[in-house]
Amino acid sequence: MTLYRQLIIFTLLLFLVLFTGTWFAKLKSTRSFIVDQLESHAQDTATSLGLSVSQHAIEDDMVAVEGMVNAVFDRGYYRIVRFADTKGNVLIERVLDVTIENVPQWFIRLVPLKIPEASANVMSGWRQAGTIYVKSHPGYAYKTLWEDVVHVTIWFAACGVFVLIAGGLGLRLLLKPLNVVEQQADAICKKKYEIQEPLPWTRELRRVAEAMNRMTHKVKEMFEEQAAQAERLREHAYIDSLTGLGNRRYFESQMTARLDRGDSTTQGIVILIQIHDLQELNNQKGFQAGDELLKRVAALLKESTEEYVNCVLARLTGGDFGIYLPDVSPFDAESIASDVANKLGSLAAENLALTDNVGHVGASTYDCSTTLGRLLSEADSALRAAQQAGPNAWDVRAITEETKEMPLGQQHWKEVLEKALQERRISLDAQPVVKTDDRNHVLHLEVFSRIVEESGNLLSAGIFMPFAERLGLVSFLDRIVLEEIMYLNRDTLGVENIAVNVSPASLRDDSFRDWVYSSLKNLPSDAPRILFELSEFGAVQNLSLVKEFSTHVRESGHGFGLDHYGQSFSHLGYLQSLRPDYVKIDRAYTGELKDEESDSRFFIGSLCSVAHSLDIVVIAEGVETEDQWQILQELNLDAIQGYVVARPEPIKSRIKNA
Repeated sequence: MTLYRQLIIFTLLLFLVLFTGTWFAKLKSTRSFIVDQLESHAQDTATSLGLSVSQHAIEDDMVAVEGMVNAVFDRGYYRIVRFADTKGNVLIERVLDVTIENVPQWFIRLVPLKIPEASANVMSGWRQAGTIYVKSHPGYAYKTLWEDVVHVTIWFAACGVFVLIAGGLGLRLLLKPLNVVEQQADAICKKKYEIQEPLPWTRELRRVAEAMNRMTHKVKEMFEEQAAQAERLREHAYIDSLTGLGNRRYFESQMTARLDRGDSTTQGIVILIQIHDLQELNNQKGFQAGDELLKRVAALLKESTEEYVNCVLARLTGGDFGIYLPDVSPFDAESIASDVANKLGSLAAENLALTDNVGHVGASTYDCSTTLGRLLSEADSALRAAQQAGPNAWDVRAITEETKEMPLGQQHWKEVLEKALQERRISLDAQPVVKTDDRNHVLHLEVFSRIVEESGNLLSAGIFMPFAERLGLVSFLDRIVLEEIMYLNRDTLGVENIAVNVSPASLRDDSFRDWVYSSLKNLPSDAPRILFELSEFGAVQNLSLVKEFSTHVRESGHGFGLDHYGQSFSHLGYLQSLRPDYVKIDRAYTGELKDEESDSRFFIGSLCSVAHSLDIVVIAEGVETEDQWQILQELNLDAIQGYVVARPEPIKSRIKNA
């Protein structure tokens, strides 16, 4: 029960006690007054009647005496009027039955009245001729007493209603600061730090509000310190302090994580950039000049690759930079390398370098399974060839497998994708996400989509997704995948939650969002609960849109999560703003879990601490070995996903086995 209700009830109880005491005191005093009045009235009547009939009694005129007795009795205020002689013989007696109207019987039983009886002697000279007895009628006494009690009760009831209304409003006003304190406490649980202003004027409540404000400041500082510590750890381990890009370790871990995926055929581009004569620039103009050139090159590379969602940028060492563009078609390699080389050449006009020859670009592409060493080796060879070709030159080398079935060219891709989507040739695979401490407890299934070519070959998302986004077909694809999932029955599937990756480009489509909102509201009761996943980079780039989308999704009873967390260098503070249901740590960090001194171990542990303080579930992607699983258990991760649990399999096979 709330304090407000307790105070209201307490106030009403006090008022009730006061009313009851006053009621009984009033009843007692009124009853005593009425009894005294009845006694006085009876005595006065008996005395006056005795005097009145004395002369007639001397003359023995009983008719006149009886007439006078009747005259007094007929007034109706008396129950008994009796005239008796000196021997007690009743000569005249009038009796009125006791009938009490408009007074409840319970009140008569509750409040008994002692009806007084008065007498007066009738004298004949010096001799007593008889006695007059008068007893008042209780009906009028009870009526007067009842009416008085009713009036008092009505008055107190009106006062009680007034006290209830006025006291309720007053208490609500006085207790308003406590409601604000409650809201502050709830906000702190949600990691929202609200300060109560203005402070209440009541001394005790003011102290409580000031204490809550101080606590809010402290908790906010603790959270910010915790997040900052995790940020510093990640920056120390994976970020180049001069340029703000990733370092070599970050670059290679991201590439390894992508290349080690065995569930799909991948493609992409690796670009190496080397600044010419950086050491000579440092010697002639100082390290500050060299640092300015490196910062400018880093800004140039960000500008050249900003349209690529999963781009990995890094300063490898000294004047060497790396660009990794996973899932980007090898056909784009030449245009990207050329653009970077041209922009390097434009830096000569800014007098940042010693000569017009600012740097060289070498790229390697792949559309089949390969290794990190092979890719870097081919890119390095292309870089050496570019250095031989002349100032600010570029070169591209390819690692390929000849596949006649693979679409060639953008127009061909458009035809293939449009036809496949129209015919709904989509295959869905699912991989379970399980609790870290119980691999038999499935939290949800993550769905991966593949396109079925007319030949029967399966194209993974890593191959066709870049073209789908570029051709504006991705929202159509996401809609088909969601429709297929909405048709499923969670009972036959054996799992309540299904996670689906959604492209940020789809969220920017108004018609797609409207369709999602409408469909979620009209889902059948046996449909699975859908968890919408977005990549960390895409979510941060579309922060306001994602917040709006997640709000609508949650209102319909579904969920929202972040995928590939840690792939970009977004600040941890955005977790407080987005408040996803869960985050999935990028497989690059999972792959580096080797021993207790691993930086990835400390980073994952710090992330868990921050996320758990926001009630966000933390899931590790790409868990491949038992050793990684054991380490993740120690780090208090909530769930894992990877080959150590199960490989992706067609979702239809799970339905058959359910």
